[in-house]
Amino acid sequence: MPGPDLTALRAAITAFFALDGFLFAGWVVRIPDIKHQTHASAGALGLALLGVSAGGVLTMTLTGRLCRRFGSHPVTVVCMVVLALSVALPPLTHSASALGAVLLLFGAAYGGVNVAFNSAAVDLVAALRRPIMPSFHAAFSLGGMAGAGLGGLVAGALSPTRHLLGLTVVGLLVTAVAGRPLLRHRPPVPPERAPRAESDGSTAGGPAGRTRGLVVVFGLVALCTAYGEGAMADWGALHLEQDLAASAGTAAAGYACFTLAMTVGRLTGTALLGRFGVARTVIAGGTVAAAGMLLGSLAPSVWAVLTGFAVTGLGLANLFPVAVERAGALTGPSGVAVASTLGYGGMLLGPPAIGFMADWFSLPTALTSVAVLAAVAAVIGVATRRVLDR
Repeated sequence: MPGPDLTALRAAITAFFALDGFLFAGWVVRIPDIKHQTHASAGALGLALLGVSAGGVLTMTLTGRLCRRFGSHPVTVVCMVVLALSVALPPLTHSASALGAVLLLFGAAYGGVNVAFNSAAVDLVAALRRPIMPSFHAAFSLGGMAGAGLGGLVAGALSPTRHLLGLTVVGLLVTAVAGRPLLRHRPPVPPERAPRAESDGSTAGGPAGRTRGLVVVFGLVALCTAYGEGAMADWGALHLEQDLAASAGTAAAGYACFTLAMTVGRLTGTALLGRFGVARTVIAGGTVAAAGMLLGSLAPSVWAVLTGFAVTGLGLANLFPVAVERAGALTGPSGVAVASTLGYGGMLLGPPAIGFMADWFSLPTALTSVAVLAAVAAVIGVATRRVLDR
């Protein structure tokens, strides 16, 4: 049984995952309003969203060093404070260029906090010796569902400015409470981890190169999954509102359906992995997500699209946690860092790519790219099934 310190750390890290999803979802459900406010075209909005991508990717490359120097716990707290403050800025902009500038800060904080609290979670998983990583990602999905649901409820009553300012207040309050145990305790690192990681890193020759290649492959699975999450977050509501004439509340419900299904999938992920194995779970998940997103992007009915979004979330649910866990099993924390960076890079870079494709073709056609990458993840699962089930 874990001690009280580890229990408190688990609760605090879970709260940060949930808060991250809550703040991010609160922003994305107001994207249609911000688009209207800034008079941005789909391409201009895609460029503005590139600010999130650029800020996130740049911060991810630096956060690992900051965590090694200052520890993952204080870095998590600082980045979450910046994220909570920056979520209130988009409604204050009135041009696509200004929106891109504030989203650069938002993306920097988002990328930093995700790398930091994933690092903290990895340390805790190693200390507890239990596969609880899916539970943290379930908390992120649950927070996203709550944020999207709240956004749908207040969409007609509150302006984006008041709504997102309220999210800032909630974010700072939760950070103040959950940050205390993180700042009081250093990450729990098992004493055997360092020798094992050092041994893995010093292995020379072909096997080491093959292992690094597999880590990158699993990172690509994470990228394919996170690409879909980012697309649903930034473009799902707009697809419902723009292409199917759904109300603002119904459009917000689209992302809520996606995150609810993903939460259910992650809460049941441990049981699925135990019964069917890692490879079958990845193959089935990618296949189900591809079918769901084809329905969600091309169906002419609002209810069919909502169903497709839910099926997509169910299929994608466990791909990212599995990819991170497999990469970590191969090379330890360095593998987790590579897979996480590739994964969150896909989440941040996918939405701008869809914006460009929407200008070239149409938004429904652009969203089918989510189905294509989900199918790629399934193919990778087939190609690496022996390693996945090892």
